[in-house]
Amino acid sequence: MSCNEGHLQQIQDISSVPDSFHGFAGSADIHVSPDGKFVYGSNRGESNTIVIYAVNPATGMLTVKGFEPVLGKAPRNFNFDPSGNFLLVANQDTDEVVIFKRNKQTGLLKDTGERIKAGNPVCVKWIN
Repeated sequence: MSCNEGHLQQIQDISSVPDSFHGFAGSADIHVSPDGKFVYGSNRGESNTIVIYAVNPATGMLTVKGFEPVLGKAPRNFNFDPSGNFLLVANQDTDEVVIFKRNKQTGLLKDTGERIKAGNPVCVKWIN
């Protein structure tokens, strides 16, 4: 959406799931990477993925880079660690936070194999 004299105008419509997906996604959370180069969104329901978009720095338009399975169910909130190197996903229905390594060049995620057990996690926050 863009704002012009108090009026919003849609500038892009982009899916958070692959074209081949036909189930319920139930998107829950969205964050811009600390470097501003990528946007990430969580999909719950039958999808259980994080969508990764690249941001065009000149136009702000998004391009789908990929879809990463969250290795659990019902990804509610997720957040970047302070360095921006990792993305932690709170999978509410599988009682754990999954830790992904983030490639700062491509925006893509890779499972580290590390988990934090937590009963019904719904939020990831960093305390300084």
